[in-house]
Amino acid sequence: MTISVRRVYPVMIILCMALTLAGCATTASKLPAEVPAMHSVKDFADDEQILPNDPWEGFNRSMYKFNYNFDKYFFLPVVNGYEYITPVPVQTGVSNFYNNINEVRTFYNSLLQAKGEKSLITFNRFLTNTILGIGGLFDPATYFDLKRQNEDFGQTLGVWGVGGGPYLVLPVLGPGTTRSASGFVVDSAVHAGIKNALDLPQYFSPESTGEDLLTALTVLKVIDNRHQQPFRYHDSGYVFEYELVQYLFRESRELQVMK
Repeated sequence: MTISVRRVYPVMIILCMALTLAGCATTASKLPAEVPAMHSVKDFADDEQILPNDPWEGFNRSMYKFNYNFDKYFFLPVVNGYEYITPVPVQTGVSNFYNNINEVRTFYNSLLQAKGEKSLITFNRFLTNTILGIGGLFDPATYFDLKRQNEDFGQTLGVWGVGGGPYLVLPVLGPGTTRSASGFVVDSAVHAGIKNALDLPQYFSPESTGEDLLTALTVLKVIDNRHQQPFRYHDSGYVFEYELVQYLFRESRELQVMK
């Protein structure tokens, strides 16, 4: 008896499909009905590395954009003009002068953090640069292997166990957290208190001249601070620069607290 090939092919295809489905059913029956998840999203609710603490993201992104435009069209042109007309040795002297003033902030924060070695180094740096460095215009302390430290009240709060808090981008000042912003307020208040206690305008005559000079020194400090910061908005070429800056800022701040 002759079997037609046209009849055999459909039968073979049906048998193959049946065997395949049976095999899948057998394999599936050996697996558990449901594999429980090892972790829930709630497990990472407090982990800032997994879920960034950015509840004010809309505001922060707006401020980030504002800072970019402010930096590009106003701040950096002023800084570039300062760098163009000011000789490099003078720029270095100005930076040394303001860095020497910041030693005071580092000194009292080092004491508050019980970092004895850092406070001692900072005190010696300030004394050396103020006397031998002619009021801080030069930095002989570095040549004596007294490396500049950097402590602020935001780091002090971190050492005391205060969490970083939500991410916060401030106008002009840039990226931060509620903790670093609080620290900035305290350090600024201490700086203002020291300035008022010294009553610096009394050393100048007439009084209006002293006030004008202090204003000029404050403006110069702001310009020098931006001059010393290498960061430039949208210079990374990274599409998600906002997220990258947020991550790098948090990481760097936590490392500073642990030092």
